[in-house]
Amino acid sequence: MCRRRPNRLGDVQFAGPATVSKERILNNMRTKIGRPYSVGVAEEDVRNLYKTAKVFNIRIFGDPQPDGVKVIVVVQSKTTVKEVNIEGAEQISAKSLRKKIYTKPGSELTEAEVEADRQKILTAYQEKGFKDTTVQTKVQTDEKTNQSVVTYTIVEAGKTIVRHVFFEGNTVFSNRQLRKVVKTRPHSLFSFLDKSGRVENEQLAADTEALRDFYQNHGYADVKIGEPTLSREDNTPNVDVTFPIVEGPQFHVGPVTVGGTKLFTAAEIGAALNLQEGSVYSPAGVQADVKRIQDIYGSHGYVDMQVVPVMTPMNNQRVALAYRIDEGAQSYIERVTITGNTRTKDKVIRRELPLGPGDLYNSVYAEAAKQRLQNLNYFERVDVFASDTLVPGQKDMNVVVAEKRTGSLNFGAGYSTIDSVLGFVELTQSNFDITNWPNFTGGGQRFRARLQYGAQRKDFIVSLTEPYFLDYNLTVGGELFYRDANYLSSVYNQRNYGINLFTRKAINQDLSWRLDYRLEDITLYNIYSGASDIIRQDEGDHLKSVISPSLVYDTRDSVFLTRKGTRAEFAPYVAGGPLGGDENIYGINFQVSHYISLPWDTILTLVGEVATVDNWSGSDHVPIFDRLYLGGSNNLRGFKFRDIGPKDQNREPIGGNSLARATVEYTYPIIDRVRGAFFYDTGFVNSGAYSFGVSSIASDVGIGLRLDLPIGPIRLDYGYPVAKGDANSTTGHFNFNIGYQF
Repeated sequence: MCRRRPNRLGDVQFAGPATVSKERILNNMRTKIGRPYSVGVAEEDVRNLYKTAKVFNIRIFGDPQPDGVKVIVVVQSKTTVKEVNIEGAEQISAKSLRKKIYTKPGSELTEAEVEADRQKILTAYQEKGFKDTTVQTKVQTDEKTNQSVVTYTIVEAGKTIVRHVFFEGNTVFSNRQLRKVVKTRPHSLFSFLDKSGRVENEQLAADTEALRDFYQNHGYADVKIGEPTLSREDNTPNVDVTFPIVEGPQFHVGPVTVGGTKLFTAAEIGAALNLQEGSVYSPAGVQADVKRIQDIYGSHGYVDMQVVPVMTPMNNQRVALAYRIDEGAQSYIERVTITGNTRTKDKVIRRELPLGPGDLYNSVYAEAAKQRLQNLNYFERVDVFASDTLVPGQKDMNVVVAEKRTGSLNFGAGYSTIDSVLGFVELTQSNFDITNWPNFTGGGQRFRARLQYGAQRKDFIVSLTEPYFLDYNLTVGGELFYRDANYLSSVYNQRNYGINLFTRKAINQDLSWRLDYRLEDITLYNIYSGASDIIRQDEGDHLKSVISPSLVYDTRDSVFLTRKGTRAEFAPYVAGGPLGGDENIYGINFQVSHYISLPWDTILTLVGEVATVDNWSGSDHVPIFDRLYLGGSNNLRGFKFRDIGPKDQNREPIGGNSLARATVEYTYPIIDRVRGAFFYDTGFVNSGAYSFGVSSIASDVGIGLRLDLPIGPIRLDYGYPVAKGDANSTTGHFNFNIGYQF
């Protein structure tokens, strides 16, 4: 609304000390004496005054008068925090709470920050189980000095710990099924990991909505989830949480109709829908079918199409569905604009886009482009959307990104049954640019430098990968490495250093090939005086030049916690001959892992590997460091590291030229971030090349835990030998890998 009446500026009134001059206030306003008064201009004046960062609160009032509009500006200038008091804190120290809040002596006082700090204190108490604790704030301002004292008064309540979670009135779904829907969980041994056992009002409200969605998406459209109740055990912090439920009847889909179609027939659209007549009615299913219709049209360039679902209740618990479609017009791309990339080069973003100027605006491809950009992990946020142009049938494709930090410097320590104790420092930059000195960011390259030092190993690695070499869809990379290990054997140490170069290219979405070339110096040293001749013959330096082509098939749904899919790799290699070096060997390795998703979020994993190595080009010997080994936490977990396979006269493992192994593992969820495991491993290592007899086969069974923690994954396994083969191990073996970063 705009009032075209001359205004007369009334007064600038201060709420608190006048630390900002009236002249400065008026100079930052467009509202002037004699000009027409506009509510819109007044709102702009408020925004401009806030931008000066000198005011804490501001209001502009227009008071209509016979001769115009009297304008009153009420200003509260910012004050400085003199002191922060925390009263009533006993269960959590005031010192600890001060570290959590933003309001500090000397900082500028803002209402939003004071309230945010109050919430932080409440959250700290809730995380400790003190659900009913209250926090009040009080601000006292000295108008002469324009300084404020902020006081947080805490009224602590008794500790509250969830003992049980119950559901009342549920007949269709069991308590076990519903407990998987809510995140309020009973206290357990792992509460320090998954925050179970807490009672939080926000989480209870979210659980109520989650239960409602769960029922409605199973057809119970009229379900009513009451407010959860808490019942406390006398004189203890334990409470039982109960969610009351009135399930109501289950609804099914009645007639399904599609209207407004011209490009496609109603039958074609109807056939693409999941919810058909007789299906269980689901709001989520309706939205999924809306998305299917949008994708059908969007893949043909109809980005402006609209589809409105209309749900009409019928008799006998049925819901009629009607999809009303407005197709709009087909669109092509006029321009692709990229904004928000302050560090990342335009070409790094454009090469991930499957669309360009002149292409049909395929919204399905545009959505895939958004996902590809998000997968780069360079950006906090990615938006891809169409905007109108002055040309009918033409759209601009807009890509808006918000950069995030892509480099990290990590210090860490860890322990495993193989490596023992080790520490590391690692510098990584996933959006590296070797040509952009001195920032070295924005080119989409990946850089990594890692130094590890421990009781059993010393490693240094520097690697650089260019995913689009010379702007072609071809990955090229290299690595310089130095590794010194004494965990490989009890009678010798081994040192490797050299360079590895590789190139990789995707054949299709699931299949890719890779070619590696590695040149390294391998040294066996510090050999025990009583070691066998078969080990001593490889003492000293060896130059190895090896090339390895490989083919990888990968359909896994996730590389972190894989629930379904397959990964298979075929990797032959050859060293020596025309490649040079001291070693003349070749080998073949084939590995496959298959993951099967089973009910109740359980996973069955099947793993198999077959490998062989042999000499060639006049050589009659495969060095001990090129032979094949099994045993330990990465394959046969019931045995010591490298304990499967041939031994010398001292029962020291010397490896073999052929191996085969298999693993069957079943994992199941225990609580969030913790899974249990049952496994069976079997395999053998034989001395001859292409020798796959099973006379010395070994196997084990075991149990384990998988913990997905913020500090990194932890894997604990206990395996017990079932068939010993030629191993030294006779009793069970415990394997664990723990990483910690700080």
